[in-house]
Amino acid sequence: MEDQALLQELLALREEVLQGAEAYLQAWRKPGPELHNLAHYLALRQKDLRDLQVELAWRGLSSLGRCESRVLPNLDAVIAALGAKVRLPFPTPTKEVFFAGDRALARNAEILLGQPPPHRQGRIMVTLPTEAAEDPGLLAHLLNRGMDLARINLAHDGPEVWERMLVNLHLAEAMVGKRCRVQMDLSGPKVRTGRVISPPERKKVLKGDRILLAARIPQPETLVPFQVEVEPQAVLAHLGLGAQVWIDDAKVAARVVEVLPQGVVVEVEAVKPGGKRLKEGKGLNFPDSELPLVPLTDKDLQDLGFAVRHAHLVGYSFVQRPEDVTLLLRTLDRLEAPKELGVVLKLETRLAVRNLPSLLATAVGRRPVGVMIARGDLAAEIGWLRLSEMQEELLWLCEAAHVPVIWATQVLESLVKEGVPTRAELTDAALAARAECVMVNKGPHVLEAVALLDQVLARMQAHQHKKTARLRALYSWRATP
Repeated sequence: MEDQALLQELLALREEVLQGAEAYLQAWRKPGPELHNLAHYLALRQKDLRDLQVELAWRGLSSLGRCESRVLPNLDAVIAALGAKVRLPFPTPTKEVFFAGDRALARNAEILLGQPPPHRQGRIMVTLPTEAAEDPGLLAHLLNRGMDLARINLAHDGPEVWERMLVNLHLAEAMVGKRCRVQMDLSGPKVRTGRVISPPERKKVLKGDRILLAARIPQPETLVPFQVEVEPQAVLAHLGLGAQVWIDDAKVAARVVEVLPQGVVVEVEAVKPGGKRLKEGKGLNFPDSELPLVPLTDKDLQDLGFAVRHAHLVGYSFVQRPEDVTLLLRTLDRLEAPKELGVVLKLETRLAVRNLPSLLATAVGRRPVGVMIARGDLAAEIGWLRLSEMQEELLWLCEAAHVPVIWATQVLESLVKEGVPTRAELTDAALAARAECVMVNKGPHVLEAVALLDQVLARMQAHQHKKTARLRALYSWRATP
């Protein structure tokens, strides 16, 4: 392609991006400047740019592969550089304009997550175990190892335990001389297994077995030996023939084969060779069914009263629709929550992923906002294969919106639970450095995990910032005389 033709293609692309962005902005009914770059990014990514990238790269120009935080400035810089070559003047963006999106993301991350430590930009969040309510020394050790934010899961324990955790955290802060922000995660309307009945002769389900999911058991007339109660039972009315059902974090994959007045019968399509025992209190996922569940339960409304007094951030579980975001924001206003109280949208379902742009459009500008990529729940919803690319796409989209991301679920999990990390986990932890915060779960070896993650994040920031490789000098292969 000739330079002149390439320049015209770039100018046409810029105009398409501007026009396409208008459609998003009008749909969001949000004229504020915070969302313009996100709209530009979404419009740009409707195009297949691979051939254009090749043409730009061999000319030594930016191939637009790292434009998330600055779509129009990046396009303008490329057009200006190519325009100078073919003597068609186009204004070059200033350095201030070009990196304004990067500064906005860093500023928003600091507002939501606090200042990062001097030696690394990424923060570390740790889920507090119940033991933290009894042992301030544990929290002091976590702070010394690298914890920047503490997460309290309001689905467990209760206000008395949470209060003791906070008292001990403040004691630990004074001991260490370090401040630590607190995120409190609402329980949300989790769909779980209730009572379980299995045949006496075999406790584990195998491929091809049928399970009755019902509001109440037993149901002897169904002639289905495995029976499981579903909580809340209202979801059963929204499951049709062929609907996917995943039990216990997708350890049992099944599909609805019969709809009955008392529930649905599912047939197991995939399970480990030795089978899987069905247990009470395990999660249920329905990847291709839309469940009309209100994300703020009565328990959440009670817990919010505690959170607005003590938390810096509220983790919003099971948020899926823009009206869900509006519900939480209005509830926080009604509770007179401090304006600096941040909201973290936890992406746990397929619908939440699809609606992410409108979720952000509803939240941005109202309160400090962040996104948690809850990879365990997402894997159960969209499958492992799709998760591998979706976690990347979510990082890009949030960067385009200048919204900080918390990378969560199974980070260094083998180290946390067993004391030894796997090689794959170390690679995963290195990838997590592209997020503004990384969450580690509780476990017997959480201190070792936090210490290792602290070093991994500090080392990786010398090599990688978001999608951009940083060319720090390599010390391992110096020539020797």
